[in-house]
Amino acid sequence: MQNLFSLEGRVALVTGGSRGIGAMIVKGFLTYGAKRVYITARKAAAEALSEFGECVSLPGDISTMEGVQGLADRIKEREDKLDILVNNAGAAWGAAFDEFPEAGWDKTVDLNMKTPFFLTQALIAPLRAAAKDHVAKVINIASIDGQSVTKDETYPYGASKAGLLHMTKRMALRLAPENIAVSCIAPGAFASDMNKVARDHADVVSKAIPAGRIGTEEDMAGAAIYLASRAGDYVMGGAVTVDGGVSFAR
Repeated sequence: MQNLFSLEGRVALVTGGSRGIGAMIVKGFLTYGAKRVYITARKAAAEALSEFGECVSLPGDISTMEGVQGLADRIKEREDKLDILVNNAGAAWGAAFDEFPEAGWDKTVDLNMKTPFFLTQALIAPLRAAAKDHVAKVINIASIDGQSVTKDETYPYGASKAGLLHMTKRMALRLAPENIAVSCIAPGAFASDMNKVARDHADVVSKAIPAGRIGTEEDMAGAAIYLASRAGDYVMGGAVTVDGGVSFAR
């Protein structure tokens, strides 16, 4: 059991891995031995993360089907097997009910729900190849906003994250017999460009969190390493909520 959390030799793809929660996960994977981690960001971001291990940049717009297929093709050109796929890239949009635009709805729902499904589908061959040796992993990044309703008028964000939680279960049911474990992380307040309130006003946000603070790199990396490693092989369809207790305190 001493290597229960090791990722030695594993190859991973983390979408949106250049900053925020994605970068926390990339750092964790590389620190715990991942052979190589691909991110969908510019080369400069990958170079910065390469301080922790080999990080490769494959920039592109995965909000479109063309972008999804293009990324999958580039991964398959480079790797025979993909051990870990983290569907982290996401979007949020807030507007009053009477004024909410269709463009904001489509952008949010497509990136938060459509992209994780179709990218997993496009990469199923290298995931299946990895699954011949050990349990391959697909980890979807949802949100506590998909588990309970907030007062913020971010209609498609909460709805799409709730949909992603459900879709994780359905994908897990389909792929578990193929030795591919699909699971989910539901983060609370972490400092990121998407959660500028937590990033810029951590002291204020922390007052509403039972743990008394926002999440750290170690908190997010720990959850992702657990699911990606041997330790998480029996977690299929479930969501690990990482929020300091705020979701049950609402």
